[in-house]
Amino acid sequence: MIAYVGIGANLGDARANVLDALRRLALLDGSTIIETSGLYRTAPVDSSGPDYINAVACIDTSFDPFELLQALQDIEQAHGRERPYRNAPRTLDLDLLLYGDQLIATDTLTVPHPRMHERGFVLAPLAEIAPDLVIPGVGPIRDHLPLVASQAVEKIG
Repeated sequence: MIAYVGIGANLGDARANVLDALRRLALLDGSTIIETSGLYRTAPVDSSGPDYINAVACIDTSFDPFELLQALQDIEQAHGRERPYRNAPRTLDLDLLLYGDQLIATDTLTVPHPRMHERGFVLAPLAEIAPDLVIPGVGPIRDHLPLVASQAVEKIG
């Protein structure tokens, strides 16, 4: 199954944390990274703290969506991820953005990620690696890029 994972960090060495998350994704048994975006610096949205470093990875995985979510949370925990309150600054945040064209809505997982089409820090790196992607139930990402153009997103690598 093709899945897209959003990666972000704004505490500690955020750039190193994002790069390590990509390395750890590449090491997951049963998953292969197909493509990764460059790194982007973005201002916090509905959050606080320093700017974020963000990226998106496209992976081919044999994990079901809940197994993949658990693997992502394990990587976050390896980076000391804490969740003191919603949208708190973080050492590492991994979001399962898309899992094929599936629509999933449970207490623990919502796919597509519910606000991905409203976030420049997701859409810019996603458009870099999948410009023609259609978000199930939402529409083409190219239709949503102009709507987030006012959000500060800077490609840094």
